[in-house]
Amino acid sequence: MTRKRGEHGVIILTAVFFIAFTILTSNLFRIAVEQKNVAAAATEGTFTLQVGECQGTVYDRNIRPLINSDTKLLAAAVPLALDRESTAEYAIDKEKFLTEFDKGLPFVFECTDKALESDGLTIFETPVRYSERQPARHVIGYLSDNKGADGIEYAYDQLLRGDIPQNSVSYNTDGFGHILIGDGKKVFRSTAYKRGVVLTIDKDIQKICEDCGKGINTGAIVIADIKSGEILGMASFPSYDPDKLTDAIEDSRCPLIDRALYSYSVGSVFKLVTAAAALEQGMGGFQYICTGTTEVEGKSFNCHKLDGHGIQGISEAMTNSCNTFFIELARSLDMGKFRRKASNLGFGKENYLCASITGSGGVLPTEKELSVPAELANFAFGQGRLTATPLQITQLTCGIANRGKMPELSLVKGLTADGSAVSGERRSRLYTVMTEDDAESLRKMMIKAVRENENSKAKGKKMSVGAKTSTAQTGHYNAKGEELCHAWITGFFPVRQPKYAVTVLIENGGYGNDAAAPVFRNIADRIKELGDKEH
Repeated sequence: MTRKRGEHGVIILTAVFFIAFTILTSNLFRIAVEQKNVAAAATEGTFTLQVGECQGTVYDRNIRPLINSDTKLLAAAVPLALDRESTAEYAIDKEKFLTEFDKGLPFVFECTDKALESDGLTIFETPVRYSERQPARHVIGYLSDNKGADGIEYAYDQLLRGDIPQNSVSYNTDGFGHILIGDGKKVFRSTAYKRGVVLTIDKDIQKICEDCGKGINTGAIVIADIKSGEILGMASFPSYDPDKLTDAIEDSRCPLIDRALYSYSVGSVFKLVTAAAALEQGMGGFQYICTGTTEVEGKSFNCHKLDGHGIQGISEAMTNSCNTFFIELARSLDMGKFRRKASNLGFGKENYLCASITGSGGVLPTEKELSVPAELANFAFGQGRLTATPLQITQLTCGIANRGKMPELSLVKGLTADGSAVSGERRSRLYTVMTEDDAESLRKMMIKAVRENENSKAKGKKMSVGAKTSTAQTGHYNAKGEELCHAWITGFFPVRQPKYAVTVLIENGGYGNDAAAPVFRNIADRIKELGDKEH
């Protein structure tokens, strides 16, 4: 069947009309949608760019920042308002700047101090979280996914990062969202980084800890105010880089461990506790002839001086660190009262400083365990099952130097909203752990242990000190078959008006007098120099 020419024309005209109608309808729909979107953009009218990240600060006792102490310059850039090449000269990373610039969208880059502000460039001075030589690394802790994962960063995560207004710059935009240069901009420079946590740490004393402990492979140093118990310095060795945590995890020395919080075999430092128990029980006049060895139910215990010290009183035995004297002294004491004395002096009890920073309670043998004569003999001079932390030993020294009143150790002084005033400060808690007379007797023993020991390496050149060293056996041996020993010293200074208690632990460091005492001496001399400068 054939169609007439007129019919073909009608069909073609109808098709053309249909196509035109379809296109027109589509365009009308698209225009309607675009107009709706344009209205939304016009309603918003601004574009805001956040610059850097502002977080709260951790301060020392004198409101000096321990973090956020360094700054860098960040610039908010609007490409359409800037010359590409001349602005690139201000960029720290020029290649990265050019890549971002060519995208045509506003962006942030780190710049030099040569950069000048303009309509298209806004410069902010922003804190750098951690410095290259970050002090109090183990105390501060570190972040994971921008959340506190350890230390103060973890304990005060919400305060340091929650609801903190950020640096920003806002630009007016046209109906299509394009930034209107020359139409003004609103700049917000946050000061919220000033809020934060104030520690008892003294930044200068913390630096002394870390400097004097540089040669320590593994160990810890704690310095406290003997009257308040406030921790002025606390360092663990080795340290670590928070930006290289994988390296720290793989390090066989376990640098992420805060060794100030961990318990170790104590050794002869514990003779101070044995002496305190003896004084309390009226045994201060006890004497013993050291021949170099003594037997306890068939088991021999040797003194470090194999030919013996001869006749020893309690003060001479402390100076000579005579093991056999203290073994025989302990056998003459009421064992239950002896153990309670150790407990009252903080052994077996945790030192809670804040969430995530708690010193181990260590091991204080039970009365049942101490009823075994050999265990009591070991206990008398700090060996056997007994373990304690550098914190506990420092607290003991505080109690002796502070006339029998032992303070509770503290690390957090309070909070600050503006980096100036401190709120929420807590009063020091003091516990009477011995009489003033007994404390004075122990204090004199520690002074004599340094002064009357011609081999003592704790004698300061600039500061008079009282101290007691330890060489704590561990029961572990090196490849040569030599027993590994922890080197300890704890002491106080100045002698006449004690202010500081210091404990040094060097894990597997050998003899206390050889390894720990020189570190203690350097700390005392450096603090004396610091005091002279302040006055």
